Amino acid sequence: MNNKYHQGFYKPTNPDKYAGNPDNIFARSSWEKKVMHWFDNSPNVIYWASEEIVIPYFDPIKKRTRRYFPDFIVKIENSNKIVTNYIIEVKPENQTKPPIKRKNTKTYITEQITYINNQCKWTAAEKYCAENNFKFVIITEKNLGLIYGNLT
Repeated sequence: MNNKYHQGFYKPTNPDKYAGNPDNIFARSSWEKKVMHWFDNSPNVIYWASEEIVIPYFDPIKKRTRRYFPDFIVKIENSNKIVTNYIIEVKPENQTKPPIKRKNTKTYITEQITYINNQCKWTAAEKYCAENNFKFVIITEKNLGLIYGNLT
């Protein structure tokens, strides 16, 4: 993400829907704030939480097990009254694809490490979801405006 995004606390309109301390919800970007706002105000969202679960994953760069805190967990009921549990990650589109090959600049190496770590985290999240009746979704700037369609 670039330096133009906005971090800060989010104060929910419907604190009873938040699974956690509603006075301590922190958005790491304006994109996360938009997702929080949708969760908070959507009648289909039963409950939601931010960075409330931990998924262990193996980091091949550091060669050790680390902890992944997905951005959100959310329980949504669709129009047919079917309830689905989600783990959601909000990321820039460019972090979901292999970096564009260029000279071994510091930026390229950093992008490679970020991509590899994200892939390891997301593989662990998909396994966790399969074992715990969740669906894993990555939301990027390209589908941020389509949240409702992606999750119901």
